[in-house]
Amino acid sequence: MIEILNPTELTRARESGALVGGILRTLRDRAVAGTNLLDIDRWTREMIAAAGAQSCYVDYAPSFGRGPFGHYICTAVNDAVLHGMPHDYRLADGDLLTLDLAVSLDGIAADSAISFVVGGDRAADAGSRALIEVTERALAAGIAAAGPGARIGDLSHAIGTVLGGAGYPVNTEFGGHGIGSTMHQDPHVANTGRPGRGYRLRPGLLLALEPWVMADTDELVTDADGWTLRSATGCRTAHSEHTVAITDDGAEILTLPR
Repeated sequence: MIEILNPTELTRARESGALVGGILRTLRDRAVAGTNLLDIDRWTREMIAAAGAQSCYVDYAPSFGRGPFGHYICTAVNDAVLHGMPHDYRLADGDLLTLDLAVSLDGIAADSAISFVVGGDRAADAGSRALIEVTERALAAGIAAAGPGARIGDLSHAIGTVLGGAGYPVNTEFGGHGIGSTMHQDPHVANTGRPGRGYRLRPGLLLALEPWVMADTDELVTDADGWTLRSATGCRTAHSEHTVAITDDGAEILTLPR
């Protein structure tokens, strides 16, 4: 299903996006050495409830996971990159942490992810900084390519050009997606592709764009929890994501904190 939002729904989408962005900013500030991933999950649950919103994850049971997920946020550490299930682990300085959050507010969902090094610049190694930076640049390139009349392949090509140009392998099993009244919708937005191909974007379409990379492989392995996806070689990973709305003028980022 490809869903086109009307102006009233788009106003609600802005509220959903701001909520997701604000929660992620708060969690990033709180995630320090010694923080348990289960505490991050609990804080997320509390903030979602306080906003009168609903988790898109806790009851989610797609074909690619051993569902239901049962948690409120994805927490991926170091070699984990996608669908990281919170568990009893205390963060250490230098850990590369990805937080991925999707929430529905007033019937409209928003989805965003951030990667950062626990302890900040003083604890970050050059490889981790490069991984994070390239996903952020690829995300910016994908957003810049989005607008009415553009095709999905234009966005994929823009993202893949940045990722591949930096020398990283690109996995196409998981990527961006449409979003709206539900979290995962068509169209799929691969993280590499050919320009001029695919669905033509229209105002009112919401897309969650999410470039992610692994340092030296494009192969994933799944944890025993049935959800957490890791690099097959144990290398570090990073993931950046925003929900954007296609407008008459281009693409509006919805998941920035206010």
